[in-house]
Amino acid sequence: MMTVNIHEAKTHLSRLVEAAAKGEGFIIAKAGKPMVKVMPLEDVKPAAIKRLGFMKGQISVPDDIKTPFAKDIEEMFGL
Repeated sequence: MMTVNIHEAKTHLSRLVEAAAKGEGFIIAKAGKPMVKVMPLEDVKPAAIKRLGFMKGQISVPDDIKTPFAKDIEEMFGL
């Protein structure tokens, strides 16, 4: 793995990043002492898209959902 000093890394950053993205990682050193390792990221898969109906069968909504609250709704709106 290639080692570059900080000054060289600043000067050639875009070239070094392109090389790292292609799999050629490198180490940045300060005064000859290794400080950080730059490596390519692994492919990150996007999270699964949440879709409507993902809880199907886990909950149930009664057909007469409004009926239990009819009196409360009438009182709130003065019907």
